[in-house]
Amino acid sequence: MPAPKNTFKQALAKGERQIGCWMSFADGQIAEIMGTCGFDWLVIDGEHAPNDIRSIRDQLMALAASPSHPVVRVPVGETWMIKQVLDAGAQTVLVPIVESADQARELVRACHYPPKGLRGVGATAARATMFGTVTEYIQTADQEVCLLVQVENRAGMDALDEILQVEGIDGVFIGPADLSTDMGHQGNSAHPDVRAVIADAINRIRAAGLAPGILGTTEEAVQAYADMGAQFLAVGIDVMVLARNARALAARWKAE
Repeated sequence: MPAPKNTFKQALAKGERQIGCWMSFADGQIAEIMGTCGFDWLVIDGEHAPNDIRSIRDQLMALAASPSHPVVRVPVGETWMIKQVLDAGAQTVLVPIVESADQARELVRACHYPPKGLRGVGATAARATMFGTVTEYIQTADQEVCLLVQVENRAGMDALDEILQVEGIDGVFIGPADLSTDMGHQGNSAHPDVRAVIADAINRIRAAGLAPGILGTTEEAVQAYADMGAQFLAVGIDVMVLARNARALAARWKAE
């Protein structure tokens, strides 16, 4: 039995738009609820949410029966972290703060078994192989891994064209909050200068034959990024969705 097909990777390769949402609660039950909402993809955030490998595993388990594809964002692009989330069953990995082609090449190597890469061969006892029942996992896993790199500062933007030439990358995700702050606008991702850089980056990513992605947390931002041509587009964060709706509900009835 081969590794499961990565439908998210296939959709990106076909140029299909994928609508997603961030998950920052670090909780399996919340992930299960989010998996019923109809998103194409959901990010299990290991960078800014209070996740560890066990909570990431639990959320992967919670999404196993969901049509929403789990994307795991690791805290940093360390080989051992990528190895752990892949062995836990992730097939799509998002890596923050990628600033050079050399760094991108090392991430590709971390996602693949030898001889192409340096991923440790220990998945037989892990969830990735369903504990040994996916008998051809080692032989087929590489082609189902989807690697998304985040370009989110001036150094990354300066190196973008070189990063786009690295074989083995499926998509490039732009981090608007980090980018705007690094550009001197302190999180103001709607600043015209920031928007211009984002639009240019999306055009270059698409021209290179890769999928551009981004996160918008307001309706205006989401629409702007959609109009720019973002392909895998996150349209919210679960914590913000709860907070906004709960505050609006409280204000509605306290005003009576």
